[in-house]
Amino acid sequence: MRLRHTDIVIRLMWALLIVAGVTALVTANVSLFFVSVATLALTSVPYLFQSWAGVRFPAGFVVAVVFFIVATVFLGEAGDFYERFWWWDVMLHGGSAVGFGMMGVILALLLAGSDRIAPTPSLVAFFAFSFAVAVGALWEIFEFAMDQIFGMNMQKSGLMDTMGDLIVDVIGGAVGALAGFGYLKGRQSGVLSGAIADFITQNRHLFGRRDK
Repeated sequence: MRLRHTDIVIRLMWALLIVAGVTALVTANVSLFFVSVATLALTSVPYLFQSWAGVRFPAGFVVAVVFFIVATVFLGEAGDFYERFWWWDVMLHGGSAVGFGMMGVILALLLAGSDRIAPTPSLVAFFAFSFAVAVGALWEIFEFAMDQIFGMNMQKSGLMDTMGDLIVDVIGGAVGALAGFGYLKGRQSGVLSGAIADFITQNRHLFGRRDK
């Protein structure tokens, strides 16, 4: 059976984690071994969730989630990319905010359910934007709590780091929300709006009569 490009990318990331884990065992690097195993376990979550919830994710979405987990947990922490590259945290915050904006669009359509509620594209986009920004704000509260309670350094430079992350979250959330707006307006040629369309196409049973 011929592998798709997305399958190859995911398997390469898994191979990287396995090699890192084996190397950590040989060199007795406990922290690296733990991070490698934890990251490998987390990357299986999208597949387990699909089986449990009866939801089908587009291949591109799965790759994005797996890459985000590897980039955050493994490369960011074990590889110290947060310190090596100033833009690493910005890239991950922006990418996750775009993703949460798109998830907000899907969530709004799921809440609408059937033809009993017909939200306008503008209302869906506003909900998606608010959802993405809310998730970003909750994450910043989590970072603050971890720093204050356990003496960690998740906020790095404090207020500047927090405000920078929130600004990036706002921009990324707006991008994801605009992708949903474009989809509802019938413009599905873009990568992001096309991804929303793919998800809905593969999960029509979740959206009542709206997308039949």
